[in-house]
Amino acid sequence: MMTELPVDQVRTLLAVVDEGTFDAAAAALHVTPSAVSQRIKTLEQRIGRVLLMRTKPVRPTASGQVVVRFARQLAALDQDAQRELGITGESGPARLSIAVNADSLATWFLPALTRVPRMSEVCFELYREDETQTAELLREGRVMAAVTSSPAAVTGCLVRPLGLARYLPAASPDFVDRHRTGPLRRWLPGAPVIVFDQHDELQDRFVRSLARADAARHRHSVPTSEGFRDAVAAGLGWGLVPEPQARPLLESGALVELDPGRHWDVPLYWQQWKLDVRALSLVADTITSAAAEALHPLPS
Repeated sequence: MMTELPVDQVRTLLAVVDEGTFDAAAAALHVTPSAVSQRIKTLEQRIGRVLLMRTKPVRPTASGQVVVRFARQLAALDQDAQRELGITGESGPARLSIAVNADSLATWFLPALTRVPRMSEVCFELYREDETQTAELLREGRVMAAVTSSPAAVTGCLVRPLGLARYLPAASPDFVDRHRTGPLRRWLPGAPVIVFDQHDELQDRFVRSLARADAARHRHSVPTSEGFRDAVAAGLGWGLVPEPQARPLLESGALVELDPGRHWDVPLYWQQWKLDVRALSLVADTITSAAAEALHPLPS
């Protein structure tokens, strides 16, 4: 009967997932590829489940995700204990992996990180992903925390409300002059639109709130927050621009609101592992506080 997961095998699995191949993991662990393969095989036999899909790069199975998450938590606790004991070793500063959406990253999130106490003792590893997808990185064990649009807690995680990220439907004055033909609900569904990537449904949802249609199939994909804003200002299409980015351009006349007073809000939440790690707690408190200042309050 299995009573525990061997630490060396668990850490080897994590190395394979992080490095992408058995050979790269072997180099990182200073062992032979055959040793890595044997450890993974032994761990899978011990658990009785396949843990890795042997693709390039390798990917953890659903069971593998559970073990990977455990391995990261183990590493975080180990680092935290070493710092409390004053053992520097080779572990270095605490490494916190966080998934965050591009618009938060481009507006309020990075300034918030600079306010984390004892920031010099923390190294941030940020993953940029759509807010509807960041929770998946938590499930896979790739990150310790995430800014997400889902209030439903990922297994093993805590959830804190952050606030509403507000978006304003906007376009350049020239774009509006070229495409406006009557009420907004009539011409907007057929007008060229800017989207972030294939996961971005904000513009479609906004158009559906006006008419029984999606946004136009004539769409430009611009996968950076700043590039999205600039594409809208350049007149390539209309789009929902984050309020902090839109306001200066609206004041200068580079953008106009398509329907003054109408906006689109996206609720944001902070999810993190249920783990008693000081650095993670400090970051969570700081991010929550900064979000309260930068975002609109969630409805009670």
